[in-house]
Amino acid sequence: MNNQTETQNCDFTSELKLKGFKVYQINGDQSKIPVYSRRDFYKICINTSKSVIQYADRGIETDGTILFFGNPIIPYSWETISEGYEGYACVFTEEFLKVKDRSETLHESPLFKIGGTPIFSLNAEQKLFIDSLFEKMIKEYETDYVFKDDLMCSYVNLIIHESMKMQPTENFFKHKNASSRITSLFLELLERQFPIETKNEPLALKTPQDYAQSLAVHVNHLNRSVKEVTGKPTTAHITERIIGEAKALLQHTDWSISDIGYSLGFEYPSYFNNYFKRLTGTIPKSLRS
Repeated sequence: MNNQTETQNCDFTSELKLKGFKVYQINGDQSKIPVYSRRDFYKICINTSKSVIQYADRGIETDGTILFFGNPIIPYSWETISEGYEGYACVFTEEFLKVKDRSETLHESPLFKIGGTPIFSLNAEQKLFIDSLFEKMIKEYETDYVFKDDLMCSYVNLIIHESMKMQPTENFFKHKNASSRITSLFLELLERQFPIETKNEPLALKTPQDYAQSLAVHVNHLNRSVKEVTGKPTTAHITERIIGEAKALLQHTDWSISDIGYSLGFEYPSYFNNYFKRLTGTIPKSLRS
C-alpha cells in the first residue's frame, strides 16, 4: 500500500469517526489487492462484479449484483476479479445507528446475526430499488438539513429490512422463554470477545463457568439452556468460535503462533498446538503455510 493510499484511508477513517456515517459511490478498475478488514464500523455495500470475498475463514465467490453487510466482529477482505465494478456503499459506527425501539429487530438482521453469511444476490428489480436508496442518501449527505442523520438512519434501516425480507421467516429467532433469553445473552457475550485485536492480552472468557459468572447464572442452568435452544453444548460454541478466530489470525496476521495461542488463552504454545490439532486434524503451522 503506497503513502497516498494510506493517507486516504486515514482521512476516511478520521471523517467517519467524526461524523459517524459516510456514503459514497464505487466504480472503476480500482486496486485488486484485498485488504483484511478489522474495523470498528459497519458497512453495507451493493456491488456488481465478479469477486472473491474472504469472510472469516471462508472464501465466497460472487458474480453479479450482491448486497453485502460487514461488521466489526467478522474479519473480511474483498478481491475484484472482473475488470471493473460498480455500486454504492455506506459505513457507520454503532453509535450512529442507535434505534431504541428497534433493537430486537436489528439484532435479528444480517448486520448482527451470529454465524450467518450476510451476502444476498439481487435481481434487477431489487438492484434498482437498493440503488435508488443509496442515490437518495448520497444526495442528502451533501445537504445541511438539520435532521439529516435521522434521515440516513431511516434509509439504512429500510435497506436492512429489505434484506430481511429475502430470508426465510423461520430464520428469525424469537425469545419465547427464559432458555431462549439466556442463550441469546450467552451468544452475544461470546461474540463480544472477538475479534482479537492485541496479542498481549489473553482471552478473558474461556469456559462455560466464566460465561455463567458474567451472566450471573449457575453454569448448569446456562448449559441446559444453550443445549435446549441450539442443540449444542456451551463448550461447543466456545470451541468453534476460538477455532474460527485462530484460523483467521493464522491466515491474516503476521503474529507468531505462540502469540496467537497466548491471545486465545493458551499459556504455552504446546497447549495451543495440541488443542488446534485435536479439533481440526492439523497443526497451526500447516494452515499458515
